[in-house]
Amino acid sequence: MTDLREGIRDAAARLREAGVASADVDAVELAAHVLDVDASEVRRLMVLGGRSLPGSYAVLVDERVGRVPLQHLTGRAHFRRLTLSVGPGVFVPRPETEVLVDLALAEVDRLAAADRGEGPVRVVDLCSGSGAIALSVKDERPDAHVRGLELSPDARAWAVANRDRLGLDVDLVQGDATRPCFEDWTGTVDVVTINPPYIPVGAVPLDPEVRDHDPEVALYGGSEDGLAIPLAVAGVAAALLRPGGLVLVEHADSQGESLPRRLSATGEWTDVTDHADLSGRPRVTVARRSA
Repeated sequence: MTDLREGIRDAAARLREAGVASADVDAVELAAHVLDVDASEVRRLMVLGGRSLPGSYAVLVDERVGRVPLQHLTGRAHFRRLTLSVGPGVFVPRPETEVLVDLALAEVDRLAAADRGEGPVRVVDLCSGSGAIALSVKDERPDAHVRGLELSPDARAWAVANRDRLGLDVDLVQGDATRPCFEDWTGTVDVVTINPPYIPVGAVPLDPEVRDHDPEVALYGGSEDGLAIPLAVAGVAAALLRPGGLVLVEHADSQGESLPRRLSATGEWTDVTDHADLSGRPRVTVARRSA
């Protein structure tokens, strides 16, 4: 057993030496995991003193020093109001994706306030991964009808497990988002959210957590500019959306000009704009389906 306060401080120092940018946060999260409490309780115990950490804490710290993702060690990722189960085989949701959900919810609210008499707002999430986007939309706007599509059987299994544990009514289907899908909803969807693979082929992520642990199918965009798959999925979105429906596509910060330009050139979209994430980097392209 190790003194809690000293153990966390030593762990944070080791993680900083290993190049982990979130060392202090990760040291606390790992302690919360082994003690089966939340992070705020760990911080309270650090102030009070007198508590110890089990030997399993040092084992997890060693793995994190080796750059195994924190979320793989704890089995959970926090995204907006949800705590999602994640692990090998599924892309770990990132905080920067939350701006895409904000923009999608604003559109859902706009349509709901319009009282169109057309039934619930329809939302489709393509490239769903862990289900972070689809489940967040349903959690925060329960009246919306939400469907999600994911190519990887492993990732879909994580998404289904999250859906079932959270008790959220979202239809999660396995399939290729570059091919027609949800054809019973063709031309009737109000909002399509997309967090596709978009890293240029040949570009190797610097972070070992991404390079060595995120599944390649969730990373690489299928071309030198990384836009082949995002554009193909946007084409599927165009078929799903009603005229005036909204698509939201996450992208790399280097694609904040190229993706809007390429979408505009298809003739399928109007009002193409780009939005920054909370760090000020270009992150989400938004466009409306042409009439």
